[in-house]
Amino acid sequence: MEPTRNCPLFGGAFLAILPPGAIDVSDLLPVPDNQEVFCHPVTDLSLIVELLELQAHVRGEAAARYHFEDVGGVQGARAVHVLSVQPLCLENLSLRGSCQDAWFLSGKQQVAKDVTLHQALLRLPQYQTDLLLTFNQPPSNSRSLGPENLSCPPWSLGNFEQLVTSLTLHDPNIFGPQ
Repeated sequence: MEPTRNCPLFGGAFLAILPPGAIDVSDLLPVPDNQEVFCHPVTDLSLIVELLELQAHVRGEAAARYHFEDVGGVQGARAVHVLSVQPLCLENLSLRGSCQDAWFLSGKQQVAKDVTLHQALLRLPQYQTDLLLTFNQPPSNSRSLGPENLSCPPWSLGNFEQLVTSLTLHDPNIFGPQ
């Protein structure tokens, strides 16, 4: 199993610690420029980091819910159900100097099957950006966890938390001229 690593995102504009074994999906499939997508090498788990336009018309917990429901709509979810929404302590974030507001949401979306999503919303109003990080946990999150695949255990919420808290901005030019 490869060690957890500090990985450049969006051409090095951000750095973050990714979970062990994370595979960059853009090496396999086209990924939109505003997204970084990683999949687990053995399970169906995935992580998405998205740079989105700031939705200034929603604030606080409502902003987290807005993005969760928007993702559900884009994915064609038949139902979305928020399980919990909690504020994130800015002091725990490496982006605390840029982040005005942060939320953690857990919920379920019924797509082809019920998928549990955990999302962290980091609001960066000075850059007109909502930074959305998503951890997708399908119900049967292993393709085959036989002895040959135990070298990379499934990711946990702890891995997702480490991604969220380690995310740092290194090049604000990613957002265009300010």
